[in-house]
Amino acid sequence: MHRPAQRQRQRLSRILISAAAVPVILVASGCSSDSDSGSDGAKKDTGGAKASAPKKAGEETPAVEKAAYGKLPEPCEVLSKKTLQDLVPEAKDKGKAGTSTDTALRGSCSWDSLDNNGVDGSQFRWLRVSLMRFDSDASLGSGAKRAQDNFAKQVADAQATKDAKGVKAEPVQGVGEQATLVRYDLKKDKDTFKQQTFVTRVENAVITVDYNGAGLAGDKSPDAGELSKDAQKAAKEAAAAVVSANEGGGKASSGSGDKPKTDDKPKTDDKPKADDDAKKDGAAKKSDATSDTDNSESDTSESDTGKSKSKTKS
Repeated sequence: MHRPAQRQRQRLSRILISAAAVPVILVASGCSSDSDSGSDGAKKDTGGAKASAPKKAGEETPAVEKAAYGKLPEPCEVLSKKTLQDLVPEAKDKGKAGTSTDTALRGSCSWDSLDNNGVDGSQFRWLRVSLMRFDSDASLGSGAKRAQDNFAKQVADAQATKDAKGVKAEPVQGVGEQATLVRYDLKKDKDTFKQQTFVTRVENAVITVDYNGAGLAGDKSPDAGELSKDAQKAAKEAAAAVVSANEGGGKASSGSGDKPKTDDKPKTDDKPKADDDAKKDGAAKKSDATSDTDNSESDTSESDTGKSKSKTKS
């Protein structure tokens, strides 16, 4: 009588134990599934990272156009003696060169003139020529483009001069690739100075001419129109000096954006080579031998842009 009951209890126990084991198996199975899916996701992410990885270092950077001019003339020598005599007739020296940390890229020179007539008044003139050159750079752009940006900055700076009155800016044709004249009046110690700032660009070089005049001790003020013509004359001459210093063969007043052509003239060693070939042909016929020599060229460089101040007597 007791055995069937005992067997029934044992069977019930086995069923309960089996039922309790099922969640454990399911949980274990779920963990295993999550682990596998995470591994697959990691593999997929790794593959995606590889696909979007940046290009390898050392790849070539796109080349920029080579700058037309590689040097600047000496700032204190860009104007002729006649021009200096016309603009600053009483200048006592050859000009004061500005300081520069890199004379190959920038330079300036200034002159001042005081025609003192005592109680009858005096005429004061101040002139400065500033030169800047820009090299082509893969990260910054071509020399010409950088010069264009600087040209715009020089014009804007002139227009924004503190205390300037009656500011006028006008483009000018016939000087370099770009040219603008900025003119205004500036009052100093009860005297009115007629300021002319002429900015021009020649390829990758920017020339800025600052020229002002004033009638001191009661003398009449100079004519602004005449001062403007003189400033333009100086700028044109300085631009031509930049072209000449680089032997580009171009004209500062061309107004075109074409690069100076350097292939129009034969290189210095082309002629000797042609002569050698001709002489070799002659040697084959006459059994003679000859040789030639080559010529070399020399370079120059220059100085800065900072503004210089001049004091006048009244």
